[in-house]
Amino acid sequence: MEQTFDAQAFVANLTHQPGVYRMYDKDEVVIYVGKAKDLQKRVSSYFRKQVDAVKTRALVKNIARMDVTVTNSEAEALILENSYIKKYRPRYNVLLRDDKSYPYIFISSHEHPRIAFHRGTRREKGEYFGPFPNGSAVRESLRLLQKLFPVRQCDDSYYRARSRPCLQYQLKRCLAPCVGYPEKDEYQHQVELAKLFLRGKNQQVIDNLVTRMEAASAELEFEKAARFRDQIGNLRQIQDRNAVSGNQDILDVIGLHRESGFSCIQVLFIRDGQVQGSRSYFPKVPAHTENTEVLESFLMQFYLNQQRASQIPAEVILPASDLKASTLQQALSEAIGKNIKFNSNSRGDRARYQALATKNAMNSVASKLGSQTTMTNRLQALKIALHKADMWQQDKPIERMECFDISHTSGEQTVASCVVFDHEGPRKSDYRRFNIKGITPGDDYAAMLQVMQRRYKHAIEQENVPDILFIDGGKGQLKQAEVYFRDWPQPPLLIGVAKGESRKPGLETLFFGYTHKAIQLNEDDAGLHLIQYIRDESHRFAITGHRQRRAKVKKTSTLEEIEGIGAKRRQTLLQNLGGLQQVKSASIEQLTQVPGISRSMAENIYHAFRDE
Repeated sequence: MEQTFDAQAFVANLTHQPGVYRMYDKDEVVIYVGKAKDLQKRVSSYFRKQVDAVKTRALVKNIARMDVTVTNSEAEALILENSYIKKYRPRYNVLLRDDKSYPYIFISSHEHPRIAFHRGTRREKGEYFGPFPNGSAVRESLRLLQKLFPVRQCDDSYYRARSRPCLQYQLKRCLAPCVGYPEKDEYQHQVELAKLFLRGKNQQVIDNLVTRMEAASAELEFEKAARFRDQIGNLRQIQDRNAVSGNQDILDVIGLHRESGFSCIQVLFIRDGQVQGSRSYFPKVPAHTENTEVLESFLMQFYLNQQRASQIPAEVILPASDLKASTLQQALSEAIGKNIKFNSNSRGDRARYQALATKNAMNSVASKLGSQTTMTNRLQALKIALHKADMWQQDKPIERMECFDISHTSGEQTVASCVVFDHEGPRKSDYRRFNIKGITPGDDYAAMLQVMQRRYKHAIEQENVPDILFIDGGKGQLKQAEVYFRDWPQPPLLIGVAKGESRKPGLETLFFGYTHKAIQLNEDDAGLHLIQYIRDESHRFAITGHRQRRAKVKKTSTLEEIEGIGAKRRQTLLQNLGGLQQVKSASIEQLTQVPGISRSMAENIYHAFRDE
């Protein structure tokens, strides 16, 4: 699909400072990560009229949106770029290969500890490393740990059920403590090395392994020495790529920037002296509110979150302000049971971190403003186009727009989406999905009528009637909306968005409800770009919901259709036997060895798969 990303507006608001940029496709998948000494200069080069590289042309064609992270230097941008590439694995990066609570890496206190992903309350005994900015960062780190340290990552139930080593042992990614292969001291040594690595003490890990390698060689244990040698080589590669600093700071750093009605608070997570990630927050701030009140309200809400309270580091760096930090420190320290220091007079590295957080907050606001300007211009262009078609009064504002789309596979697991836009852009909190039931499979017209009835059943009393309602489809889908709204005293303006024969963006025909008047806007019309954006967003939201529903059916149907097998037993079977294929091929005797599976239940499972 041809991209509708407004590159000109985005580039115009970029800084000339170094940083990292991410490009996303229409499904919100990161497709490219790059670094730049000058962000504006580098990013603008992608959107020149003459671009010779075929790869670059293909990349640009798929860009739906971009974001950037500003850094202090090009070197920092390189490190962050590498981190993002390992995290996202974008398909166009070929040279480098790598509100929920924050996730952690967890190492249990088991006799043979496991390394695992953790999110939520810390109930289980063990050590927690983090927080990480998102789940993908944890999973990427777990994959890296598995390559570096042969420590198990399986659940305890899977560990207890093993009678022979699993595939991870064959791949040299686990020492197979489940079957008693390594000596306890040898396994524990690898666990301790993994902990040191997670604390950023890479050189200490390497020194330890060098000592063990030399000792093994002296005792003629050459196979063991070779294993240590390989570990050392892998660790040195990681060390070279990440250029780890000796700084061991563990901090949260807050940046604040306010401009043109937007307030952005940027939180940088510094762990072991490295920027582990960041998040931008745009709280709703009443006009004329002082910065001290903005900071105080945010800090209290952010850190008193029940799931986040245990994750606060001992020191939080704040921007310079008149905030009464001592009062805030005391209140939060008493609330969470640990001493917290708020530092708004930072120097050295801390001042550098704070400046970086503020720089990123400024950049986030600039991006927001760029998007706001684009939205305003497109909305104005849409009003002009509708006025020319005699379908809208020029001085009448467009305050709310909605769009519907239907998604299914051969009529199965039908999902309808409704997305909502106003003058600021998408209002994602108002998005809704509807699982369509009781219709003939594949009947899009009936699905459209059903979603109208469910969506607008109480819309008038709730004052949620849109000014414009877009329908992704032609006259048939539009007719269902006409049927539903025919007796309304003030129905929304109904517009069907029909693709041309080639289905290429820019060739859409707009059909107006009741009059069936049809118009086509120019391919470069900003109003058409807005309609495409809304239409594509409704399609994305519908197809995502459909895929989730289809995956849920696929995931549960095979096992949970068997009498006596619910979600819990299904999970136990999959964990103990290693997957659905292994369950299907298991004998009755093997099935009875799974905790909670009786002989009669094992026979039911066995025959269910053989009678398919």
